[in-house]
Amino acid sequence: MATQQTAMNRQRDVEARNRRSPAGNVRERLLDGMPVTERRLQLAGVSTAVLGGGGGLPVVLLHSSGEFAALWMRVIPNLVTTHRVVAPDLPGHGASEVADRPLDADRMLAWLDELIERTCPSPPALVGHGLGGAIAARFAIEHGDRLSRLVLVDAFGLGPFEPAPSFGLALNRFLEQPTERTRDGLFAQCFVDLDGLREQMGEHWEPIEEYALDRACTPSMKAALSNLMPQLGMPAIPPADLARNAVPTTLIWGRHDLQVQLRIAETASARYGWPLHVIENAGDDPAMEQPEAFGQALRAAIETLTEQEATT
Repeated sequence: MATQQTAMNRQRDVEARNRRSPAGNVRERLLDGMPVTERRLQLAGVSTAVLGGGGGLPVVLLHSSGEFAALWMRVIPNLVTTHRVVAPDLPGHGASEVADRPLDADRMLAWLDELIERTCPSPPALVGHGLGGAIAARFAIEHGDRLSRLVLVDAFGLGPFEPAPSFGLALNRFLEQPTERTRDGLFAQCFVDLDGLREQMGEHWEPIEEYALDRACTPSMKAALSNLMPQLGMPAIPPADLARNAVPTTLIWGRHDLQVQLRIAETASARYGWPLHVIENAGDDPAMEQPEAFGQALRAAIETLTEQEATT
């Protein structure tokens, strides 16, 4: 009991510092105007920041490694008009700091199970991007009865983690020394047209840059990546396990993804019969770079389910 209380006190101290920090102000700017509310849930011992809004069939959005839930900002406003949207910061990411024992695969699946239990009145469509996709796929394999549909977006885990050399070099430079220069170098590998995206986003782009750099420098983020990537992000999920996935699954991929290249998705689509939607003029984050095309592909996956439920 004393150990648990100590961990809770430590977490409260972390959260208080975050609220007072410059990063807390940047986070407020990130969330300003988004049609969601933010709350904090204790999930598998992780004090988790969760964005939520809308009504209808639930959709859970899991972001990728080194990111945060606000990066779904370009698809959430449309999605909440028809669905109940739940978008957490992954443990160790964003405002979901981990104050006690290290993260591992079992704890991450327990975390996701508790998130769904606490936020979804019915089995949700689970949408996972990058590392979030690897977590989502593993959850679907083991707990398919908890989900209605699975959507994997440029997801890790469908093959070995073998990014293009230019991407790998930029990623390693940023992880080793997070600076504005190395951040921008990595962003240039993530997006087809970084300058065009900056122009589209206008005043909303600066807080994304600031928050991404701030979070990359935190011990919590570094610890999360050092634990989660070797266990969940980098290894390929065995094909026999993927074949056990009974949840209706759709793939959405940026054509120019240099981190998890399109051939990985094409192989998985052919092997497992999963529909594949390719987003043109997009890299590894089509929801950010091409929100309209991504939103159409996502709705095509989710609303197939909606129509089926309406007839049962």
